[in-house]
Amino acid sequence: MLTTFTTSRLAYRQLTAEDWPFFLSLQHDEEVMRFMADRGSEEEIYAAFATRLPVWTPESRHWLGLLISEQASGEPVGVTGFIRREEDKAEVGYLLAKRHQGKGYGYESLRAVCHLAFKQCGIRKLIATVTVGNDPSRRLLEKTGFMLEGTLRENYFLHGRWQDDWVFGLLNQEYC
Repeated sequence: MLTTFTTSRLAYRQLTAEDWPFFLSLQHDEEVMRFMADRGSEEEIYAAFATRLPVWTPESRHWLGLLISEQASGEPVGVTGFIRREEDKAEVGYLLAKRHQGKGYGYESLRAVCHLAFKQCGIRKLIATVTVGNDPSRRLLEKTGFMLEGTLRENYFLHGRWQDDWVFGLLNQEYC
């Protein structure tokens, strides 16, 4: 059974093979990927996509990959999800298409993923790793209640040099 749910403006469902063109379009958008990853080959991108396709359950140890769509139009907005890193700790991730940024969809979808992780999956703590300089993502995490827990120096190789990462955390008891 695929994971599906809705929020006030958005619909979420587990990624399927039919979502490959949209996922690829996100990966090929230099503005969307500016702080995420260097452009990989189509084969490398598909390998990452394929890890999100197996049916997910709350006990799964692979990414819950969710397609975010507008309820009204059905148009894809982005992708989101989380992966358990430990029994009771998971890492969240999200990418929104450029044309859908600035509409509050990031906040709405991140809150939905937090609710799923905390209330339905028994996660104690969510973490997010953000490349230093990705201020829109930092603001989104802080608005959702995540706290900056530290900076990992020269943690991620991106655009030909080592980048620092911010690490954010949100505890179940802090989420409201």
